[in-house]
Amino acid sequence: MLALGGAVAGLGQAPQDLWFLTILALAALFLVLDQNSRSAAFQVWAFGVGYFAVSLRWIIEPFLVDAANHGWMAPFAITSMAAGAALFWGGFAYIGARVAPRAVGGIALALVWAELARAHVLTGFPWALLGHIWVPTPLAQLAAIGGPHLLTLFTIGAAWAVYALFGQVRIAGGGMLLGLIGLGAWAVPSPFEPADANAPIVRLVQPNAPQDQKWDPAYRDVFLNRMITMTGQGARPDLIVWPETAVPYLLNYVHGDLVLMAEAARGAPLVFGIQRRSENLHYHNSLVVMGQGGTLRSTYDKRHLVPFGEYIPGGDLLGQFGIRGLAASDGAGFAAGTAPPRINLPGIGDAIPLICYEGIFAEEIGDGGARPRLLLLITNDAWFGEAAGPYQHLAQARLRAIEQGLPMVRVANTGVSAMIDPFGRIIASLPLNSDGALDVALPTTGAATLYSRFSDWLLFGILMLLTLGCYLTQRRDSD
Repeated sequence: MLALGGAVAGLGQAPQDLWFLTILALAALFLVLDQNSRSAAFQVWAFGVGYFAVSLRWIIEPFLVDAANHGWMAPFAITSMAAGAALFWGGFAYIGARVAPRAVGGIALALVWAELARAHVLTGFPWALLGHIWVPTPLAQLAAIGGPHLLTLFTIGAAWAVYALFGQVRIAGGGMLLGLIGLGAWAVPSPFEPADANAPIVRLVQPNAPQDQKWDPAYRDVFLNRMITMTGQGARPDLIVWPETAVPYLLNYVHGDLVLMAEAARGAPLVFGIQRRSENLHYHNSLVVMGQGGTLRSTYDKRHLVPFGEYIPGGDLLGQFGIRGLAASDGAGFAAGTAPPRINLPGIGDAIPLICYEGIFAEEIGDGGARPRLLLLITNDAWFGEAAGPYQHLAQARLRAIEQGLPMVRVANTGVSAMIDPFGRIIASLPLNSDGALDVALPTTGAATLYSRFSDWLLFGILMLLTLGCYLTQRRDSD
């Protein structure tokens, strides 16, 4: 039953967006929690297994691209992912129950700590955070203050308030609920503002290349030519953006294609994803800015790679002991980029580049330099299937825009490509599994947010004070 409750809670994530079910399911969990720390930890873990099995169900999709060879691994992937992610919840619930015995609030706060840890430990995996349920609501604007983890704290606070209304602390629960409602009303964003008349026009190019055809020699030129054709149509925009690995060849060997791409761009800067091999023979997943005449103005190499997807953790270390074939230097996957995450777009200004997976790490965005003009994310979501993954990835992109107060240009291979304003609102988009080009005016840059200045430190301070308060209150009541 606990796993079933967690599964219901998972329906709060995109694309269902039934956020109230997450609140009610968490409140029900708090109501049935055992007072014993070990039992409580197991209960929270079981609840977490159900939650992650539903919210991360897209994990099976990459194994189904080549189902004949890899499909058998799909059940093991989702099972291990759900059980492993739930260990964060169960482990921190145990600590919370030990620190504040007989206090559900201690376990509730422990879940916020667990989500914070899940975003950082072992390179982090902040996908389907409890706070993500608020993305389609006005409450998402709170991310401009404390990022995704402040939203998680709000989620837990709302669930605790509902629990308290049904428990022995109705006054506290009612007060908490009224306070949260007031905070939600304050968070309503400004109305849509029309784009500046002189705003740059950005062309989002979506080729719609299915993953099982993307690298097939019989098809890859079809998709490349499709993008070239869409790039050259209509009035020339101020910027053209193609998705991740849009060009299906190494950058080292595509001079002829660059000429064709430059002709189609007609002098407008063209951003595209491609793989490249560096001078030290390492391979990189890269984003390139091409200027007039096919000149390469700047190159950004992806810095935060996908473990076991783009590289093997510890592969380089094992290579030093003679175990070959796992290190990036052996050609087994990619090497991480080291250059600052900043590119210049001629005629527009500086942008923070993000490639696919990098868009889920709120605390890693920005380089501490002058405020950029926009966020620029290119991705290939064809790996994620059609049900949940692409929409959850899009939801996180909307949060990144809110957190930084910057518009985001998001271009995905199979969708959803979108122009997102600094309040996380989608101005225009291309739907999933369709090809097309979309010309959109770039929204005005918003004011610098608290989160863009302090990252997770504000939330960390709030969480420390709440945890200390919970501990001291528990000690006082037990004396």
